[in-house]
Amino acid sequence: MDVRRIQIAVRDYIAYRVTQNNSLPFNKYAFLTTHNAFAIEDGLPRLTFTNQEDSVTQQLNNGVRALMLDTYDFEGDIWLCHSFGGKCHDYTKFEPAIDTLREIEAFLSGNPTEIVTIILEDYVHTPNGLTKVFKDAGLMKYWFPLSKMPKNGQDWPLVSDMVANNQRLLVFTSIESKESSEGIAYQWNYMVENQYGDDGMQGKCFNRAESSALNDTTKSLVLVNYFRSIPMKPLACVQNSGDLSDMLQTCYGAAGNRGVKEEEHFKPRIC
Repeated sequence: MDVRRIQIAVRDYIAYRVTQNNSLPFNKYAFLTTHNAFAIEDGLPRLTFTNQEDSVTQQLNNGVRALMLDTYDFEGDIWLCHSFGGKCHDYTKFEPAIDTLREIEAFLSGNPTEIVTIILEDYVHTPNGLTKVFKDAGLMKYWFPLSKMPKNGQDWPLVSDMVANNQRLLVFTSIESKESSEGIAYQWNYMVENQYGDDGMQGKCFNRAESSALNDTTKSLVLVNYFRSIPMKPLACVQNSGDLSDMLQTCYGAAGNRGVKEEEHFKPRIC
């Protein structure tokens, strides 16, 4: 999709939905992604940043269609944490992963033509820990299988077929071995991603260290980051309006004039 056609999401406005025209391959659409979608302002004391104002359910209802989640082993369970060093702590935890996954299940159940993507920064080392929590959340019935994911730059299945087959949940992990051990797609086999944080907001669009070059056409999906290293809500309105639109244009070109996903911190507004 031409980046000029991407609608900038506005609070209280439901973004354009892919299902209004679902006749194209999945990789031909652009949609909104929330970084640290779980790191929500809830008033609880923590020694870490929050990145979102809305609950995951509200994010989905507002048009977000991809969620970036950080998963950890913690207290004998799988938790969502905004932490460091690969370890979750009491002061960096947010909630058990199953609580967020159940919100996603409720959304998919109530919106049978919608597709959701989950991108995991994954620190779970419990064998089959992710598989269990997805099963317990009731999400496996929506699982999009590895066997249908193209690895050599081909188009993805049509959105209409994904909906018809009820394969409406795509999950990617940052741990390569889980593609073979748990059937969870290794992110970097399928997508490219630009640099995140302050370094990715300087007017140039280049790949983050883990990603291949943005114009690597053997990867069909493009994820665009655009957020500060340290969230600053007073600046979010301006940065997620005209500045974000300009960066999307830049990344569109850097990715070989391919469709992009738009990622945001706090919901963009009309300033």
